[in-house]
Amino acid sequence: MSVSPLRVQQLTVGPLEENCWLLADPASQRAVLVDPGDEPDRLLAAIDASGCTLDAIWLTHCHFDHVGGIAGVVRARPVPIHRHVADAPFYEAAAENAARWGIRLDNPPPATHDVAEGGVVQVGDYRFEVWHVPGHAPGHVAFVGHGLCMAGDVLFAGSIGRTDLPLCDPRAMQASLMRLATLPPETRMLPGHGVVTTIGQELASNPFLRGAARPLGA
Repeated sequence: MSVSPLRVQQLTVGPLEENCWLLADPASQRAVLVDPGDEPDRLLAAIDASGCTLDAIWLTHCHFDHVGGIAGVVRARPVPIHRHVADAPFYEAAAENAARWGIRLDNPPPATHDVAEGGVVQVGDYRFEVWHVPGHAPGHVAFVGHGLCMAGDVLFAGSIGRTDLPLCDPRAMQASLMRLATLPPETRMLPGHGVVTTIGQELASNPFLRGAARPLGA
């Protein structure tokens, strides 16, 4: 798997320090945002600085800290919003769920495109496969291609996403982790929180991929 020539920018936003990813293809001057969780003005400024035109928003899952910036972005740039239908309950109640944490955000506008296992999303000339990797959320997906995996809150550097939240499924999480472990070791993992890592690093050091630990409840 080749290393991606895409420009990849990590934008850590909001009180839960969620990672939004800006993927920009300089050749076509097209871009997408993955998981715009908060601070829409900052995200829009990053798009402008990239010199690219925003084509779409892709969501790994729809917990409020991953969707809280959508409304502000789409008001300025009305682009398609791609998410898995199984996460619709989280998406539609994002503002209500955030309020339980004392966080105020605008509910996102209706999603326009469903993604599902086996699908493909594209930015410029670069196509990414959609992997359905439930467990942390029922509609959780990863976007895989060009040496990259945007895995949201499934796999972190040294850890994994929570499995004790509403609609979590620890057994599904374990299966999703084992699937991600089959990616080439050089694959760069772009997580929903924390630092960039690789599958190889996690296979060597992450207890959940080494078999020393399992998701809570699995």
